[in-house]
Amino acid sequence: MNTTRTYWACQLIGWGLYGASQVSNAIATLPVPFERIVLEIALLNVAAIGLTQMLRVFMRRRGWKKLSLRQLLPRSVVASVLLGLLVGSVMHFMAVAPLWGLETLPDKEALEALPRFIVAMDPLTLRTVNWSLIFFIWIALYMGITSVRDRHSAELRQSQLSQALQSAELKLLKSQLNPHFLFNSLNSVRALIAEDPARARDAVTQLAGLLRYTLRSDHEELVTLERELKTVGDYLALESLRLGDRMRIELDIAAGTQEIRIPVMLLQTVVENAIKHGIAELPGGGVLRISAALRDKVLHVDVSNPRPTNPTPREQPGSGLYNAAERLRLLFGSRATLDLDLSQPDQAIARIRVPSEIVA
Repeated sequence: MNTTRTYWACQLIGWGLYGASQVSNAIATLPVPFERIVLEIALLNVAAIGLTQMLRVFMRRRGWKKLSLRQLLPRSVVASVLLGLLVGSVMHFMAVAPLWGLETLPDKEALEALPRFIVAMDPLTLRTVNWSLIFFIWIALYMGITSVRDRHSAELRQSQLSQALQSAELKLLKSQLNPHFLFNSLNSVRALIAEDPARARDAVTQLAGLLRYTLRSDHEELVTLERELKTVGDYLALESLRLGDRMRIELDIAAGTQEIRIPVMLLQTVVENAIKHGIAELPGGGVLRISAALRDKVLHVDVSNPRPTNPTPREQPGSGLYNAAERLRLLFGSRATLDLDLSQPDQAIARIRVPSEIVA
């Protein structure tokens, strides 16, 4: 929005309406030619527009927006009185103004109802008070409108900044996931080339599909559970070449869950973690179980795997599950979670919870 254009539109409309009301009142009460009334009131309101514009520049240079109400109020009163005195003095010497006093009111009952101190005022003081009040109202409206506008702009900038930050965080987290995933997959294919070239070619085809999925993940945040499960299946096929009979897979995917959308590479990351830190470290391997069910409009995905009771010490803590949990938080807030249950000494269960209102 062009704030300067809006400001001048408000200025012209506001003072124009006020001037029109002055002209209407003057025509109804004063025995003065119409042209004279319109000319003098038009000049008066043009002068008021110029004075308020000068006041606006002064307030902006002096930083009135940063002042508290206690600091702003006396400054507004002084500025209003000075401008009111200036305009009232100019009106005092105009041709129309001397005829336009309380005595010209057509309704005598209204005149008698006015407070005595107003009736007793001389014309100059009365006009000064009237215009001082008008300028005070102008200051109040200007400061109020600009304050609301500035607060709205600040909230909009904060929202845009948060969205940009969220997008940057998501890209960073995915950039940390993809190289790790690709490194393990390439290791699996490399180990197979010397043993079984034919199976290695099939593995390369599967890896190409995984690479294609990984590259496309840079352009989308959510995919269906069905699509993610297909990629996980390709990954498990590659890992089975390395682990052989040591890894057994069990799937329990309930009807109605496959169209629910989850963060791309989320399940893949959890499964990779289960193999790397669980089944791959056990001489006898074990069963990797993936289950999905819908309860109370929340998708429940559990990935369970055996784990060594005395795991090999790691030089650095893994970042895969942490990054996956952060992506869930950024995309869904507190409505989605990823928890790793290690309460059983020989079993690990990763529990994913995602709201199911997002469907394909």
